[in-house]
Amino acid sequence: MMGRKWNNIKEKKASKDANTSRIYAKFGREIYVAAKQGEPDPESNQALKIVLERAKTYSVPKTIIDRAIEKAKGGAEENYDELRYEGFGPNGSMVIVDALTNNVNRTASEVRAAFGKNGGNMGVSGSVSYMFDATAVIGVEGKSEEEVLELLMEADVEVRDILAEEDQVIVYAEPDQFHAVQEAFKNSGITEFTVAELTMLAQNDVTLPEDAKAQFEKMIDALEDLEDVRQVYHNVDLSE
Repeated sequence: MMGRKWNNIKEKKASKDANTSRIYAKFGREIYVAAKQGEPDPESNQALKIVLERAKTYSVPKTIIDRAIEKAKGGAEENYDELRYEGFGPNGSMVIVDALTNNVNRTASEVRAAFGKNGGNMGVSGSVSYMFDATAVIGVEGKSEEEVLELLMEADVEVRDILAEEDQVIVYAEPDQFHAVQEAFKNSGITEFTVAELTMLAQNDVTLPEDAKAQFEKMIDALEDLEDVRQVYHNVDLSE
């Protein structure tokens, strides 16, 4: 089950990679907000550190990262609200949408429209999120499951699951173990990660018939295309 969940993240990441300029703009905003919330230094600002680690897995250029941090240092006053929307797609599929916005009414309207035009509908707060678990997901290459388990045990880091998936090993852990897992890898000489995200993983994936699946993917694309949307999570198995 966990392996299928990673497929969903991988599918999402692959589709997003096709539109890099949009991704870079979203990361620029996210880095700016994280840097403004604390010190503009990832060593003392855990939220910023997490965003930067994820940005690396999307190959966000250093110039975009530096520009966002400098903007925060320069005292720019752009105020963004962090919002979470929950909703349903076809056949009872569930979706969580995280957004960063400087115009709450605009974002709510756009998210509602993206659901409504593609066979979905918005739900109330809490209507979907109870079926998801906040999870740290970290992937590495060049190690076996046994080697990863051993190095995490040596570092006294607790995780939920360790699974081999294609050419990598994926570690699932509690969100507060994100940095501990990374540090354990870095201390063993691994500094590059295939995935490094705090995400929302569905407790149970659902499989949709082909017509509903096509409609669902269209809805997810519409949500991810929105400028204010930062992350979209769902419970549909999109692997082939």
